[in-house]
Amino acid sequence: QLYLSEAAGTALLVLGGLSAVIFMFGAGSPMERLLPSVDLRRTLTGLLFGCVGGSIALSQVGKVSGAHINPAVTMGFWLMQKLDARTALGYVCAQLAGAVLGSLPLLAWGAMGRSVDFGATVPGDGYTTTDALLGEIITTFALVAGLCIFIGFRELRRFTPFLMPPLYGVMVPLEAALSGTSTNPARTFGPALISGRWDGWWIYWVGPFAGTVAAIVVCSSLARRIEVAKLYHFESDRR
Repeated sequence: QLYLSEAAGTALLVLGGLSAVIFMFGAGSPMERLLPSVDLRRTLTGLLFGCVGGSIALSQVGKVSGAHINPAVTMGFWLMQKLDARTALGYVCAQLAGAVLGSLPLLAWGAMGRSVDFGATVPGDGYTTTDALLGEIITTFALVAGLCIFIGFRELRRFTPFLMPPLYGVMVPLEAALSGTSTNPARTFGPALISGRWDGWWIYWVGPFAGTVAAIVVCSSLARRIEVAKLYHFESDRR
């Protein structure tokens, strides 16, 4: 049940989040004419992506499995000893499978989707591999550290899902040119598989995992405050 929930949640994240990317930036989309500013479209895309992720955390997925929907988040909970290694590995496998399932319907976008490689993340033109790697480390650090702060303080826990839209709304316009602002190996894996774009694929594993480790080290004092590996539906807060 846990793994099916994670697979379904990740599929929804990839399908919804990357549909927003395609609609905002795909060739032939009316958004280029309506919103000529690339930065504004990136901001809206980040907000929409965050809304999808936050909504999944609020849903039944969040209740059943915690709505990690990201191997980096699962790794963070494992490092905090809120998940055992076997369960964490099962989560990651489920997330990757869900990312593939969520990417397949993106093919229905046709030429518009192909023009942006169905939302695949690749290092940006004019930037080095180091730039892209640092971008993924920093943005994933911000994600995981933010989750630690919100989940670690009881007064903030109920607002954890609402962190996602403003966080990605800020990070995407600032960092997307470097690496595409993945922060999520599963989110990168799905569209890479259907588009064949594997440029710098290792960046989207090493960067998020390094950012997660750094965030857990910095936020280690909050670990004992975190009771369960969930982003919402904290049973202890509803007694």
